[in-house]
Amino acid sequence: MASVIVGYVPAPEGAAALSHARREAALFKDRLVIVNVRTTGRGLGHGHSHGEDASDELDSIAAELEAAGSDFMLIHPEGDYDPADEILAAAAVNDGRLIVVGLRHRTPVGKLILGSTAQRVLLEAPCPVLCVKAGQ
Repeated sequence: MASVIVGYVPAPEGAAALSHARREAALFKDRLVIVNVRTTGRGLGHGHSHGEDASDELDSIAAELEAAGSDFMLIHPEGDYDPADEILAAAAVNDGRLIVVGLRHRTPVGKLILGSTAQRVLLEAPCPVLCVKAGQ
């Protein structure tokens, strides 16, 4: 079964990515695979204080998806991991048809120094990637 993979952070860009991924998965009757790429000090979470865990938000999201009868899976990477690696691995293992990532505004210097998870996913993904902005 094909899957829609979404990199989730407990922030507006994560909510936007999840919303789009849910619509895509429902439209094509795909499994929704949510990769919880919460703050690790690297990648998507760098510079944000989302806390160590998004478990309360994810519990609520899981309950909502279960109530709707959605086919979904949550992936919670542990330890010091690279968010792009986790998203790409999830796509490879779960027959990813589409990857959805949220974008946040970054300064040109921030892009140069910190790198970009979204950019790595775009360049290395084995399937199409949809990038969404919060509030759109």
